[in-house]
Amino acid sequence: MKKAELKVAGMVCAACSASIEKSLRKLDGVAEASVNLGTETAYVQYDSEKLKLIDIERAIRGAGYEVIDEKVVLKVGGMACAMCVRALETGLLKLDGVAEVRVNLAAEKAYVTYNPRMTALEDLKKAVEQTGYQYLGLAGEEAAEDLEKKALERDLRDKKRRIIIGFATSLFLMALMYLPLDRIIPMEAMMAIPMNLVMLVISTPVFIYVSYPIFTAAVRALSNRTLDMDVMYSMGIGVAYVSSLLGTFKIVLTPDFNFYETAIMLASFLTLGRYLEAKAKGRTSEAIKTLVGLQPKTATIRKDGREEQISVEELVVGDTILVKPGEKIPVDGTVIDGQSYVDESMISGEPLPVFKEKGQLVVGGTLNKNGALAFEATKVGRDTMLARIVSLVEEAQGSRPPIQRIADRAVTYFIPAILTIALASFAYWYFVAHNTLLFSLTALISVLVVACPCALGLATPTAVTVGIGRGAELGILIKSGEALESCDKLNAVAFDKTGTLTLGKPEVTDIAAYGMDERDLLRLAAAVEANSEHPLAEAVLRRAESLGIEVRGAEMFQAHSGKGVTAMVDGREVLAGNRMIFSEQGIEIPPEMSSTATELEEQGKTAILIARDGLAAGVVAVSDRLKGSARQAVAELKNMKLRVIMVTGDNSRSAAAVAATAGIEDVYSEVLPEEKALKVKSLQAKGQKVAFVGDGINDAPALAQADVGIAIGSGTDVAIETGEIVLIKDELLDAVGAIQLSRKVMTRIRQNIFWAFAYNAALVPVAAGVLYPFFGFTFRPELAGLAMAMSSVTVVSLSLLLKRYTPPAKLLSLKSGREA
Repeated sequence: MKKAELKVAGMVCAACSASIEKSLRKLDGVAEASVNLGTETAYVQYDSEKLKLIDIERAIRGAGYEVIDEKVVLKVGGMACAMCVRALETGLLKLDGVAEVRVNLAAEKAYVTYNPRMTALEDLKKAVEQTGYQYLGLAGEEAAEDLEKKALERDLRDKKRRIIIGFATSLFLMALMYLPLDRIIPMEAMMAIPMNLVMLVISTPVFIYVSYPIFTAAVRALSNRTLDMDVMYSMGIGVAYVSSLLGTFKIVLTPDFNFYETAIMLASFLTLGRYLEAKAKGRTSEAIKTLVGLQPKTATIRKDGREEQISVEELVVGDTILVKPGEKIPVDGTVIDGQSYVDESMISGEPLPVFKEKGQLVVGGTLNKNGALAFEATKVGRDTMLARIVSLVEEAQGSRPPIQRIADRAVTYFIPAILTIALASFAYWYFVAHNTLLFSLTALISVLVVACPCALGLATPTAVTVGIGRGAELGILIKSGEALESCDKLNAVAFDKTGTLTLGKPEVTDIAAYGMDERDLLRLAAAVEANSEHPLAEAVLRRAESLGIEVRGAEMFQAHSGKGVTAMVDGREVLAGNRMIFSEQGIEIPPEMSSTATELEEQGKTAILIARDGLAAGVVAVSDRLKGSARQAVAELKNMKLRVIMVTGDNSRSAAAVAATAGIEDVYSEVLPEEKALKVKSLQAKGQKVAFVGDGINDAPALAQADVGIAIGSGTDVAIETGEIVLIKDELLDAVGAIQLSRKVMTRIRQNIFWAFAYNAALVPVAAGVLYPFFGFTFRPELAGLAMAMSSVTVVSLSLLLKRYTPPAKLLSLKSGREA
C-alpha cells in the first residue's frame, strides 16, 4: 500500500470535497480517501499493484477538478535504444510521486510530471542514475547544456578511440589468418606457438577495451530486469569470443572455432554505429539549441542617469534597457525612445526587418539593425516570448504521435523473438540439417548482431524532433506529435472571416441617412459603438474622428452577441446592428433602406443598420479588405484535395461576396461566435477531419473543437497558448505550410518505420541462413554488425533531411514578401 498527497484546485465547498472522495473510492485499489477543503489536499491510500498515481489524478480530473503537479524536462545521457527508453521510464515511474514519464530517445530528454509533495528533484536524479544512465541536469539550464555538450564530446572521443583500436587490431588479426606467414616465420616456430594462442594474447586486451561499454550496459539492463540490444550484442560477441577461447584450448570445441577477429570487429562495428548515431542525434536538437542561443547573456540598462551592464537574469520588469545597432534585444518590452529596423526572422520567419519606434513592442532574441533603441522591459525570464517558444517546442518534441504505438508494441516483442530465432536457427542447422557446429554458431551470432530495434525506436522521435524544430525556425509552432498526425488526416479546413481571411482593419465606405444628416447618423453610430470592441465598431469610430465629429458617451450600453449593440445617446435609445436585431426589436426597415443595405452587401460590404427610438435611421457600410495571400492559400489547399470552408457571423450576401473573391464555395454565414464550434462539430459528425484557422482569441471554442486548431498570429505579439498549431506571422500561407510540414514529417515517420521493419524482416532470415540451401550464401557476423550499425544511422539521416525542408506554401510566402 502507498500513500499519495495531492494538491487539488477548483474546490469551493464541502460538496466538492465529497464529490472527489466519492470518485476516488470508486477506484479498485483505493483503501482510503479523504479530502481537506481548507488545505485543498487529497490524501489517498492505494494498492500500487492495482493503481498508478496517474489513475488517481485522472479520477480527480474526471470529477471536474484539477491536480496541481510540476513538470520538468531532464537531460539524460547514455541511452542507446528503445529498450533504454522503457528502462528509464520504468525506473522513474517506480517513484511514488511520479505521475507520467515520456522519454525522447532522439533528444535524450525525459519529460516528467510529478507531485512535489511526494517526490523531490533529487529523487528523480537518483532514479536516473540508479537505472544506469547519466543525469545531465534540467533542460534549458545553461549548466545542463554545457554539461550535455561536454558529455557528448567526451563520449564521441572515447568511442572514436575504441573504434580505431578495434578495427586496427581486427584487421591485423585477419592479416595473420590469411597472409602466407609460413614464408616469413619458420615452421618450427609456428608449430611451437599455435596461431590461436597468438591471436588470444593480441585480442584479449583489445576485446575487453572495445566491448567493455557494451557488456556494462548489458549488465545494467539485466539488473533492471530488461532485455535490450546490449544484452543481445553481448551475447553475440560473447559467444564469438568464448567459443574461440574454448577452441584455442580444445575444450569441447576444435581450433577451427577462431572468432577472435570477428568478436573485435563486431564490437567495433557496434561502437561505430553508436558513434555515428550519437553524432546524428546531436544534430536533431539543433533548432532548440539555436533558439536558446538567441538570448544575449548581458544587457545594458539605464539607472539613475548612468549606463550599467548586468546579466540578463538580473533584469526585472520596468527596467530601461538600451540596445545599440548590431546588438540583440535581451527581453520583451515597449520602445520608449529611438527608431530602428529590427530583424525578427529568428522568431517569426519574416525575412524583412520590421521598423520599430516609440510605443511599439520588441521581442527578446531579435536583432537591432541600424538605430539605437531604449525600451522598457515588460516580460523577463520565463515570461518572454522566446522562453515560452523554447518551452513549447521542447514539450512538443517530447510528445508521441499515435503512430509511435506501432513501434512501441513491436519493440516489446522484438528481443524475445530475435532470441528465439537465433536459438532456433542454431538448433535447426546443428540438430536437423546436421551441419557443422562452426556453421551453426556463426548463424546464431549473425542473427544476434544483425537484429536492430534501435531503428524502430528512433523512427518516430527523430522525425518529430527535427520536424517540430524546423517548424519553429519557420515561425510555425506545432505543439504536439498528435497535431502532426491529425494534420495528415485532414480533409477540410475552415476559416474565420474577420481578421483571418480579411485584414481585420475595416473602413467605413458608405453612409446612407434617412430623415437626418449623414454626420448626425455617423455621430449616433459612433456613440453607441464606442463601448464595443468589435473591429467594425473601431472602423466607425475612426471615421467619426477623421471627420472631426465629437463622440459623446453613451449610457446603458448593451451588447447582443453576433447581432449588434444598443445604448442611450442624448436620452434617446439608439440601436446599431444587423437585420436579426431589428427583427427581434420589432423595428421595420423601409424598402429604400433595405434595398440600399442589400446592394452594399452584394458588394461584399457589411451593412450596419442604425435605428433611433424604434425607427430606422440609416445604414453605415463597412468593408474589410481580403489579405493579399488569401486566394493563394485557398488555391493551395484545394490543390491538396482539401475542402475549404468560410465561417462568419456576417450576412449571407456579404459573406458570399468575400468568399467568391477568395475562391471559397462553402460558406456558413450569420453564425454567432458561440455557434462556430457547433458548425465544426457538425462537420465532424459527417466524418470530416477539420482544421479551424482563427485568430486564437475570439475563436477559442472553435479552435478547441476542431481536430486541429490553427491560431494565426500578428507578428511577435501572439498568444501562443491557443490552438494545436500557432502561426507567429499573420500569414495565411503559413497555415497551408503547417499542414504541408506535418504531412512531410508523417511521411518521413512512415518511411522510417517501413525501413526499420523491412531491414529486420529481410536481414534476420538471411543471417539465420535461409538462403544457404539455395545459393550457398551465409551472412558473416562482421557484415551483420556493419548492417546493424548502418540501419540506425539511415533512420536518423532520413529524419535529418527534414532540416532542409521548406513547405511549398512557405516558399510562396517568402517570394511574395520579397516582391512586396
